[in-house]
Amino acid sequence: MTAPQRRAAGYHGRVRRAGATHAGIVLAAGSGTRVGNSRNKVYLPLAGRRIVTWSLELFRRIPEIGRLVLVVRGEDRELAGEILERELPGVPVDVVTGGETRHESEYRALLHLADEIREGAIDVVLVHDAARPLAPARVVREVLATAARTGSAIPALPLEDVVGVDEAGRVSSQARTGMVRVQTPQAFRSGPLLAAYQAAAEDGFTGTDTASCVERYEGVAVQVVSGDPRNIKVTYPDDLFTAELILTTSGYEL
Repeated sequence: MTAPQRRAAGYHGRVRRAGATHAGIVLAAGSGTRVGNSRNKVYLPLAGRRIVTWSLELFRRIPEIGRLVLVVRGEDRELAGEILERELPGVPVDVVTGGETRHESEYRALLHLADEIREGAIDVVLVHDAARPLAPARVVREVLATAARTGSAIPALPLEDVVGVDEAGRVSSQARTGMVRVQTPQAFRSGPLLAAYQAAAEDGFTGTDTASCVERYEGVAVQVVSGDPRNIKVTYPDDLFTAELILTTSGYEL
C-alpha cells in the first residue's frame, strides 16, 4: 500500500481550530456512476453546490471538529481541489488519495492523521460517505458525544416492512428482530480505530464498514443512536430529486 498523499495545491497539513479535538473524514473515492453520469456522482450539483461539499460544510460548522479530510480518487484530485477552492474558500481540507476499496480509503485517511492521533491531538474520528449530503447536524453531534463517552457510535433507522423467513421458508416473527438500517457518519475514539485498521492491514482483512473492523480487532461494542430519514444516500438519479425536495421543504436547515 502506498502512503497517502498530502493536500492538493494550496492546502497545508495540520491546520486545525483551537480547542477542537475531533476529525471528520469524508469518503469520495468510489466510482459512483449508478446515478447515470460518467463522473463520480459526488461532484454533481445539488441545490447550488456539489454533493461532496455539503458534508464538508456541515462538519465545518461543528466547533469540535478541527480537522477535515476528503478522500478522493487519484483522477479526481484536481477537480476536488478546484471545487474546494470555489465552494469552501479558506476552509482547510486535507485531500488524500483513496484506495481500491472503501476499507483501504479509510485506512489511508487514518494514516494521514496517525501522528496527531498518537499525540492525543485527535480524540474522536468521524467517517462519512460523501454520497450522504443531508446528514443533519443533530446526528453528527449525537454520534460525536456518544463515541466520546462509549468509544463508538453509528446512526441507524429501524428496518421496516421486512419479514423474517425461517429455514423452511416460512414467515417467522423471530427471524429478523431488532434489525436496523445503518447510516453515516460513524464515530470512534481515534486510538482504537487506528489500531484496528493497522491490525487489519497486517491480516489482510477488509471490513464491510468502519464498525465491522473496530468490532473485530478492538472488541468495542458499537453503540447505535437514532438516525434520520433525511440522511439519504444518493445512488440513483431519482435520489437527486429527493435530496432537492428535502432541502427545499426543510428551508435548507438540517
